[in-house]
Amino acid sequence: MNPILWEPTAAQREATRLTAFTKAVERKTGQSFSSYSSLWQWSVDYPEHFWPAVWDFCGIRAMCPWEQVLVDGHKMPGARWFEGAELNFAENLLVGKDADVAILFRNERGERREMTFAALRDEVARLAQWLRRCGIAPGDRVAAWTPNIPETVVMLLAAATVGATFSSCSPDFGTQAVVERLGQIEPTILLVADGYTYGGKSFQLLPKVQQLLERIESIRRIVVVPYLTATPECEQGTNFVFWNDIPKCELPIEFESLPFNHPLYILYSSGTTGRPKCIVHSAGGTLLQHLKEHQLHTDLRAGNKLFYFTTCGWMMWNWLVSGLASQAAIVLYDGSPTKPDVDVLFRMADEEEIHIFGTSASYLAAIEKAGVVPKEKYPLNAVRTVLSTGSPLSAKSFEYVYKNIKSDLCLSSISGGTDIISCFSLGNPNLPVRRGELQCRGLGMACDIYDSAGKPIREEKGELVCTKPFPSMPIGFWRDDESRRYKDAYFARYPSVWCHGDFALLTDEGGMVIYGRSDAILNPGGVRIGTAEIYAQVMQIPQVVDCVAVGQDWKGNTRVVLFVQLGQGAKLDEALRQNICQKLRSDASPRHVPAVILAVADIPKTRSGKTAELAVRNTIHGQPVDNLDALSNPEALEAFSSRAELA
Repeated sequence: MNPILWEPTAAQREATRLTAFTKAVERKTGQSFSSYSSLWQWSVDYPEHFWPAVWDFCGIRAMCPWEQVLVDGHKMPGARWFEGAELNFAENLLVGKDADVAILFRNERGERREMTFAALRDEVARLAQWLRRCGIAPGDRVAAWTPNIPETVVMLLAAATVGATFSSCSPDFGTQAVVERLGQIEPTILLVADGYTYGGKSFQLLPKVQQLLERIESIRRIVVVPYLTATPECEQGTNFVFWNDIPKCELPIEFESLPFNHPLYILYSSGTTGRPKCIVHSAGGTLLQHLKEHQLHTDLRAGNKLFYFTTCGWMMWNWLVSGLASQAAIVLYDGSPTKPDVDVLFRMADEEEIHIFGTSASYLAAIEKAGVVPKEKYPLNAVRTVLSTGSPLSAKSFEYVYKNIKSDLCLSSISGGTDIISCFSLGNPNLPVRRGELQCRGLGMACDIYDSAGKPIREEKGELVCTKPFPSMPIGFWRDDESRRYKDAYFARYPSVWCHGDFALLTDEGGMVIYGRSDAILNPGGVRIGTAEIYAQVMQIPQVVDCVAVGQDWKGNTRVVLFVQLGQGAKLDEALRQNICQKLRSDASPRHVPAVILAVADIPKTRSGKTAELAVRNTIHGQPVDNLDALSNPEALEAFSSRAELA
């Protein structure tokens, strides 16, 4: 059993939203839940009672009540939720008090802006009125190619107000990557910024817009946000309009009444193995799931400040925006997390009194390597929760947070994905934090671990699955009318069971350990090894900045090849190789020791910061990488393409 690093006091547990929800359910049902596990079991056994309880507790606003909570609940996929209900996603996010802060924005250039809920409602009304005048109706697509700025949130909410489906790409996506995503869904309106800043450098976007227009013929109007300059130069024409030139709305905001399953978002798979899949998510499922995760699993409440370091191209941006539905202020940061200095995010968290601080596992590992000790400079008095996702959080990073950031907080490693726009396993303010573990399975999420025969297992590694429907399952993939690609993606391995593609372990206490993507699992000598197990050990070696491990087909078997990116001045000599091997042999197992260790200048990453293991594996086998634009640094693959040492 992993050691406990933090545990809430009795007073802390009593004060959480999860405890209040549990008591409300007990009063209504007459049941008694002696533990979180008993509450979780009830939530998956009786979804037709659990999800309405979340709806009522979180105060979802609906124009029409539901007639039936769950229809065809035995079908997966195929179950339908809250039949008859009509609501509007934007209305449910614009619920805060007029004078309360809704959006707090900062960037690496030192700019800071606040927007109250009253101001946000006015801006949404203005843009929604303009969208309607442009002929935008329910089902049309509105897209953004923008930095993480308040205007992107406004456009999303305006699109949701009129019933349009919203999709966004971050500005670091190249033109080809944007075309491969937005070109599939054919948006009518595109929001762009004139440019963005990252790492102290400015990048222009407007020169690329004309290329986009030539390749995505559906775009009729482009809204330009002045961000780098007050008066950006752009090609004039009837299809361009500046953000500030859109007239004010003098009428009350009018929210379109829409079915629970109305398409709200289109998100995209990483695209590293082919054309990105366009994943369509519903308004009701997204809202209900996010409210559950925010209020019950993260203890978010009105007046809190919720921050996640993300771009508009990662699902955590969508997750962050939904914090408005809890009457919390969402904190947006645009730019590099290490500019103007390496601790800029912690300084912001301290100055702005942020309550929930969200980041990635790679960021926490990087600042640990850099020797950053935030608690020496910033008391972080308001911070009570740190969230981490993007990749498995190593046991060492758990220790780093409690030793060097703050000892009294709930560190929640969370795991789900773009596929479900939410989490399968995540945090819990009422449970202890154990080293290297996600605290629990999410309420209403019937998660399990299956072996290769499709049987549930405990304390063993296997496939992460979900055995029952949940509201935030995708509506489907865009233009996949017979759902063939959708079923192939998640239901091909275990019929009627969602197979998520993660290699994981479920503990007897109900915690979970994620070992990486199962499609990147290493299999030397027939033993399945998660890449995260290797990274957790190798990243503890001071000279190693980053690494990637892949399996290479070799003489009728598979051997493990480890590529390491070294710090300045470090050299991969025999002593360092032996140090790496010894670390893996003693702290993991002899099976984890790579057959080959090689140095590279950079490790390929997806645009959401994940290590591109499949791209590396394809490259060393001489196979094509179908979509280089899905990588933030595709040039890094050149170092893997002609390695004589691997022949």
